[in-house]
Amino acid sequence: MIVCKSKREIDLMRKAGKIVADALGMVREIAKKDITTETLNTKLERYVLQKDGIPVFKGYRGYPKSICTSINEEIVHGIPGQRKLCDGDILSVDIGVEYRKYVADAAITILIGDVSEEGKKLVNVCEKSLDRVIKTIHANIKLSEVSRCIQSYVESNGFSVIRDYTGHGIGRKMHEDPQIPNYVSKELLKMDEILLQGITLAIEPMICVGKCDTEVLKNRWTVITKDRKLSAHFEHTIVMTENGADILTV
Repeated sequence: MIVCKSKREIDLMRKAGKIVADALGMVREIAKKDITTETLNTKLERYVLQKDGIPVFKGYRGYPKSICTSINEEIVHGIPGQRKLCDGDILSVDIGVEYRKYVADAAITILIGDVSEEGKKLVNVCEKSLDRVIKTIHANIKLSEVSRCIQSYVESNGFSVIRDYTGHGIGRKMHEDPQIPNYVSKELLKMDEILLQGITLAIEPMICVGKCDTEVLKNRWTVITKDRKLSAHFEHTIVMTENGADILTV
């Protein structure tokens, strides 16, 4: 069941979202050539704890770190470690924070040094697909319209949307109903839902250069494109209002 949030709940999610947004702002400053992904994890975890937040990823279904760091062909759930960032990498960082029992979640993909034109375009299209859907949606829109907005923009620019992983409802838990696919399927149209005022969602387009097929590495977490082509990921937590989507992770 999809639950609409009260003003108090939304206010707490907004506070969690501010911590998320500031942590991702740190990533943009820190993530450079030769920095390890473990360094990013350590610095962001320390920041979240200093702000009285809880890094909600850590321990979730056994996940070992506080953020996800996915590089190049890695789509999501990359585990921070001793890998150093290299010139030309594209880095996706995903972080979720719990604040007083409410959660916000967001992700960005950034360019490390001199990135290929293809990589730059991929990242730009992914970010714009999220911006476009946030500017388009409003209370009482159908879920399928959210998915269609992302898919049509991404595919019109020559890229593919990842189909095995989706956005989601969010609030007291990191993952709540509904799932938010980044593409329209027959199954989605059969079960289409109306998104009411007060619903809180984590919308997260994940896109790639090649085919949308995915594979999970032996660490049982890191998801990569099966053809090893580049992937990008952006995400915001929003609340649906009468006048549109209000972004909580800014």
